[in-house]
Parts: sequence; C-alpha cells; structure tokens
Amino acid sequence: MCGGKGTRLESPHEKPLHPIDGTAMVDRVRAALEASRVETIAAAVSPNAPATRTHLEERDGIATIETAGEGYVTDLLTVLERPELSPPLLTVAADLPLLEAAVVDRILAAHGDAEASRTVCVPAALKRRLGVSTEARLEPDDHLAPTGVNVVGTTDESTTMTDVHYDPRLAVNVNRREDARVAADMLRDRTAEER
Repeated sequence: MCGGKGTRLESPHEKPLHPIDGTAMVDRVRAALEASRVETIAAAVSPNAPATRTHLEERDGIATIETAGEGYVTDLLTVLERPELSPPLLTVAADLPLLEAAVVDRILAAHGDAEASRTVCVPAALKRRLGVSTEARLEPDDHLAPTGVNVVGTTDESTTMTDVHYDPRLAVNVNRREDARVAADMLRDRTAEER
C-alpha cells in the first residue's frame, strides 16, 4: 500500500520514496517481502504518488494497481476487487522501513490456513517508548496501534482476529520527520550490532 500523500512527513519526496538511511521506504519494504515466503508482490499506487508508480514499474518491474488514494480502507477495497487477486492477501504499508522477512514469515505462519482476516498491532506503549507517533488506535482496544500489516482472509464474515506483536520492527511507521529519524537511528544501530 503505497499511494498516500504523506503530508505529515513534510518531505520533499513522495512518502514511499522518502529515504531512511539512504534507501527509499518502499524499497526497504519490497526487499523484506522479496526475502520472505510471499509469492507475489503488487503495489497499490495512486495519483498522490506518481513518482512511486514510475519507480516501482520502470525501475523494479513491480506490478501496480491504481487506486484513488482516498485512504487505506478505500484503496484496499479497490485492490480486493481485482479478479486476479484472491485471499488470503498480506497487505503492508510502505511506511514500515524496519520490516524484515523473518517478521513477515512469522505473521504468515501465525495466519496459517485460517479463513478469518488478521490485523497486526503493537502496544501503543511500545510506540511511545520508541519515541514514534501513534496515528491510529484500534477500537475498542485503545492501548493497541495498528501496524499497517494485515492479512485479508478468505471468509466473507466480518470476523477479524487481532495479533499483538511486541516487535519494534512493526512499531515504527514513518508518518512524521521524528519517526524517520528514529527509524534511521534504529537501522544504524542494527547494522552496527551485525558487524
């Protein structure tokens, strides 16, 4: 999902193309998905992010799906109308630059063969501890924040399971400049630890 305006980020770049430690967020998310057990990747784009569409189609050869860019839910419904796509579908917001393949695989393993949809959340307290913004809360569980990762199940029922993860890699959605700084610092720390 990479068609948002990103006005809160106040970046000279479209939000998905905003660099975190030198790499566009959408490229970091794409790399995590490509290294995971996800079989096919498609990007939901919109008129809000034309350079992102060009970047993904021409540079990376990623299939894109045009949405109106009116918000996550509306854009997701547009994606689900595509006949070539069928649930279960993993949806991932392009503003998760810390995402890694192991995290994606863990979410898919938890879903297994379940028919219900899943919303992946983190405790709002974890986001506060990390110093990143909390743009949304999960109702009625005000202490949970959605991560932008979901699994759309195969059932038409309105049943959605909530998975709570205590993982900083899912807690840092870059919506503001401070979020971008925190993400870059965390990536540098992770790189230093790997050396």
